[in-house]
Amino acid sequence: MKIRSIVLAATLALASGAALAFSCPKEMKAIDAALAKNPKLSDAQMADVKKYRADGEKFHKEGKHKDSMEALGKAKQMLKI
Repeated sequence: MKIRSIVLAATLALASGAALAFSCPKEMKAIDAALAKNPKLSDAQMADVKKYRADGEKFHKEGKHKDSMEALGKAKQMLKI
């Protein structure tokens, strides 16, 4: 019974990580689409959005999907998407 619980916990942990991994590219595409519409942001805001977008992609490639989603979330918030 104890082994079954450990296996279940490990499976759920891996599944949640995989779900985040697949969400990162979707979020990056949404940010790219919003940037293509030339949003009305100050130069500083635009620089921040582009930095968060780049950080999100970097974290995604490093397998740090939670960090990626946080960075991409900040960019989306600034873009109001």
